[in-house]
Amino acid sequence: MIIGVGVDAVEIDRFRRSLERTPSMKSRLFTSEELEYVEPHDDPTASLAARFAAREAVMKAMGVGLGAFEFHDVWVQRADSGRPTLVVTGRAEQIANELGVTDWHLSITHTDTTAIAYVIAVRSLP
Repeated sequence: MIIGVGVDAVEIDRFRRSLERTPSMKSRLFTSEELEYVEPHDDPTASLAARFAAREAVMKAMGVGLGAFEFHDVWVQRADSGRPTLVVTGRAEQIANELGVTDWHLSITHTDTTAIAYVIAVRSLP
């Protein structure tokens, strides 16, 4: 059963300018695992923007706003197959549990200009 759906789009150039203006933003927004994953990219901005969009999409899927949980409470992990998956911990996990969320579906993509994340929060039926 679907608990909620969230989608978010991030303008990559605008996100790039924010990261350049405030270099510490990377460590505030992203886990070390995410930063290690994007490090080999010539330009990791699009991948980081998609991961930021995923966090925002999770908030929307749960019906909460910015500040409901820390950015490190939700992050994107890659399965061996390459499939992106969500890791939900801390306050975000507490909110998800209160809503009855048992599983997450995530799709992320980007063009040259925009990064998009789509999240579905699901409750398993008995």
